[in-house]
Amino acid sequence: MASAAMIRSAARSLRLRLRQPLEQQRCLLARQFLSSSVPTETLGLLRSSTHVRSYSSQLSALIPATSQCSDLTRKRCYLPNPSLYQVWSRSFASDNGDKFEAVVPFMGESVTDGTLANFLKKPGDRVEADEPIAQIETDKVTIDVASPEAGVIEKLIASEGDTVTPGTKVAIISKSAQPAETHVAPSEEATPKESSPPKVEEKPKVEEKAPKVESPKMQAPKPTAPSKTSPSEPQLPPKERERRVPMPRLRKRIANRLKDSQNTFAMLTTFNEVDMTNLMKLRSDYKDEFVTKHGVKLGLMSCFVKAAVSALQNQPIVNAVIDGDDIIYRDYVDVSVAVGTSKGLVVPVIRDADTMNFADIEKGINNLAKKATEGALSIDDMAGGTFTISNGGVYGSLISTPIINPPQSAILGMHSIVQRPVVVNGDILARPMMYLALTYDHRLIDGREAVFFLRRIKDVVEDPRRLLLDI
Repeated sequence: MASAAMIRSAARSLRLRLRQPLEQQRCLLARQFLSSSVPTETLGLLRSSTHVRSYSSQLSALIPATSQCSDLTRKRCYLPNPSLYQVWSRSFASDNGDKFEAVVPFMGESVTDGTLANFLKKPGDRVEADEPIAQIETDKVTIDVASPEAGVIEKLIASEGDTVTPGTKVAIISKSAQPAETHVAPSEEATPKESSPPKVEEKPKVEEKAPKVESPKMQAPKPTAPSKTSPSEPQLPPKERERRVPMPRLRKRIANRLKDSQNTFAMLTTFNEVDMTNLMKLRSDYKDEFVTKHGVKLGLMSCFVKAAVSALQNQPIVNAVIDGDDIIYRDYVDVSVAVGTSKGLVVPVIRDADTMNFADIEKGINNLAKKATEGALSIDDMAGGTFTISNGGVYGSLISTPIINPPQSAILGMHSIVQRPVVVNGDILARPMMYLALTYDHRLIDGREAVFFLRRIKDVVEDPRRLLLDI
């Protein structure tokens, strides 16, 4: 009863103090609360009562962190809830600041989780600040988990193959620990112990004999039909010559997107061929001056990007996309360039290609290709895109039918340059020729627009002067 009376008294005094100036309210409430002798059972009631905890939080907000009341605030007998900063900081460092936790970083707006592909370090290894210790494989890119501080990896919390989200703890790093060079020895000692189980593996051989005993029971006159077809069927390799590995997350994403593209779009491909003589001559004539002025080599891709920009401006429907019952026309050109890597196909984006010159495009392509090779592409590097160019010619492809990259409506396929006989002004000459393929969504783009689009690229590539004159 006394505890309840004290609570009611404190509530009444709170209502009265609200009419006083704010600074007086804070200090008077603090003095009144701290000067009162609060029994132990009352403190227990305060901690267990929800509405009183709310009152203590309000009281905490009223006590200023000034010199007048700083001595009072240090004597508070109630336990306020920890701040968000304290909770956040405890997840990264211990109280004494010796141990730190490496966590999965933010992976992008559209990426909610990833797969822990592999660890770059093991327990006992020395790491520096911001040094990668693990790699997270997402649907689009591979992201590094970096060490927050320099130190020694004390232990690994997660395991390879785990699905992790931003903020997931991966490893603990200790600043005071010393690198353990003898850490390899226990693993080496464990290997001979693990080598003993082969004797246990002989038991499955006995189990294999059991099914062989049961197999004669299954031998009935009914399976005669399958035995006739078995000689014509291809013989599968023995199981010991097969390997089953989990599909990488990036490969899963590629497979799903390509299949979704086939199921969604009414894809049709149109072809044409282009004479590369004038473009290759232009490149050979000015490649040295181009490098001297811009610091980057003049390649063929920049010319095709400029040609695609010109064709998209002439045929805006190719740069559009279907969204439900609407058509979205985009008045900008972001060209996606397909780049093949050891881990799979990635499609970084050259943004605002319609505002760039040859040098800017070449620098952008080189930068994105370098990132793709090093596995340093970010989500932002591959987000968006209104049109894709795929150059299978670098691998020797003569002709192909590329698949549309959703949510775009068309893709241009470049191929290898081959000397072929062509008729020029009535004469048969050997010319460097390339096949071009345009795959488009026939739901949105008619054959007329697709052919005009590809013809525009052919005209610009065969006579680059058209870009200067805009004809």
